[in-house]
This record gives sequence, C-alpha cells and structure tokens, in this order.
Amino acid sequence: MASELDPAELVGSVADERLLDAEIANLPGSVGRPEGIPPSKTRGRLVGVGATLTGVTLIGGLALMLVGVIVAISGGIGVVAIVAIVLGLILVATHWGWVHVAEATADAIEARRDSEITARRRSWLDMIEPYTRYEVMTDVGEDGSITISRVRYRPVRTGERRFTFKREIEHTEVHSGEEAGAAITERAELLRRQAAAETERERLHFEAAHGAYQEALLAEGSEREQLEARRAESRALSERINTNLRDPPLTE
Repeated sequence: MASELDPAELVGSVADERLLDAEIANLPGSVGRPEGIPPSKTRGRLVGVGATLTGVTLIGGLALMLVGVIVAISGGIGVVAIVAIVLGLILVATHWGWVHVAEATADAIEARRDSEITARRRSWLDMIEPYTRYEVMTDVGEDGSITISRVRYRPVRTGERRFTFKREIEHTEVHSGEEAGAAITERAELLRRQAAAETERERLHFEAAHGAYQEALLAEGSEREQLEARRAESRALSERINTNLRDPPLTE
C-alpha cells in the first residue's frame, strides 16, 4: 500500500477532471455527483450525414475511375480520361474524410452548447477538498443476508497539483437475514457515526494545514510587498543621486 500523504502535501491541489467521468466511481458519496451533460442528438445526425457522404464519395470516385478507364480504352488516353481517373482516385482516397469532418463539427457544436455546463462541472469539482472520507454502506445478498461495508476514500496525487480518490473497502461484516432488523440497523448506525467522526477529524486536520498554508502565502506576500517598497525607494534615491551627478545644484 502506498504511504499516506500528509494533508499539507495536498493543500492547493485541485481534483482531477477524470473524477467527472472515468473515475466517478471513486468519488465519495458525501460530495454528491456532478451535473450531467445531456445527450446530443446533433452528433448522431451529423455522423449519419458524414457516413452518407462517405458512401456517395466512394461510389462516385469508383464510377469516375471506371468512366476514365472506359474512355481510355475506347478513345485512347486523353485529357478527359486522365481527369476522370485522377479525380476518382482523389475521391476514393479521401472518402473517409467526411466522417472526420462530421465528428469534428459535432465536437465543436457540443463544446459551444455545453460550455456553461462544463464550467459548472469544473467549478463543482474545484470545491472538493483533498482529505480522506469514510463512509458506510449496505448491500443485500441473494440469500437475504445484509453486508455492511466501511469504505475509505483516500486522496492520492495524480500529477502536479492534481489529486483523485482511491476507494478502499476497510471492513466488511455479513449479517444473516434471520438476525433482528433492529440489531443490524443499530450496528450500521454505530459504524456510520464512527465513520462520520473520523471524516470530521480528517477534515479538521486538512483545514489546519490549509490555514497554515494561507498564512504562509500572506506572509510571503507581505514580505514581497515590503521588498518592492524598498526597491522603489532605492530606485527613487538612485535617480535623485544620478540627476545631481549629471546636473549638480548651483551654489552661491
């Protein structure tokens, strides 16, 4: 198992965009789920048009090549035959381009249409803080048994100032369907309260590290401002000295 990251190491990091789709299953349930992007009907239509044009272009290219060959055989190789064959070859060689054009056009249309949703999804993702969460969930088996699982969502680094979550099942216990429902409910609630308490402890630990990070930034900014002020004063003094050296003041 990879070593645990100190919360201070993840301060200032933002959630990886893969948590919006490919790794959405690794998102803790407590953070919710991002706004969905509605399916596009335009893409299907455009791809259909692209496929149709691909077929037409291929058939047209083959037909032109055939015409060129027939003209060349019947009347000799002339300008018409050469043009027909060359144009046919071009159409056959590039007939798949219509599919790529359709895909690119659909991507551009969807990007414009979904720009606001994409921005909201990114803003939502940026609100997720990189600290460990603990959650409890239940599942019903085919035999009627109830499984209670405690899951840990641990933040891990994915790159420079990026993180995702690693989902780990820490504890599992199976309760027979014959057990009293009240007892199972009480056990699940106890585990849930413990998970919530540990999550809160992790959050406070991260908030403390984040606060220290912000104070360090403020101190650094204050020092930078003081340094800039000293540099400005020194530049002004240097300019006055240089002016006096070039044009010394008149003395009586």
